[in-house]
Amino acid sequence: MTGIILAGGKNRRMGFNKAFIDIGGQRIIQRTIGLFRELFDEIILVANNLAEYEELNVKVVSDIFKDAGSLGGIYTGLFHASSEYSFVAACDMPFLNKEAISKVNMAAKDTNAVVPFILGRYHPLHKIKITRLDEKDWFSNEKILLSLDNINTREDLDRIVQSPHFIPHKI
Repeated sequence: MTGIILAGGKNRRMGFNKAFIDIGGQRIIQRTIGLFRELFDEIILVANNLAEYEELNVKVVSDIFKDAGSLGGIYTGLFHASSEYSFVAACDMPFLNKEAISKVNMAAKDTNAVVPFILGRYHPLHKIKITRLDEKDWFSNEKILLSLDNINTREDLDRIVQSPHFIPHKI
């Protein structure tokens, strides 16, 4: 399975690259890559500025369709993936965890995608034939909610930093 990290956003709301936010002494992108190295055969990072990510020692590719948003990034990641299956996450999700990723991967049978449906909305993809994972399908709602959290604004960053989960979890 290929792990795809989407890092091609323009960061308009935050004003700087969210992938490099330091949470508890580790940048989000480094934490995500470390987690993905434990889980996936291949890691692909989709970005606009390839030079920014050179030091991370992962395959970095540029969007095939410029300004196509996350859907364009997903397409690019899937295009470059060598595995039949892929797991896609954004670069601004500081609390991704093995339990949540494993649950999504286990549910991926006979569907095009598995998308968590938590607190009344899908997280975060588009409409295709999917398997829906509701709150009742998770062992611990708190862990899945943390895993779905992301940082888009300075207020989000303040909320994360003030969170009791601010200290990086052991992966």
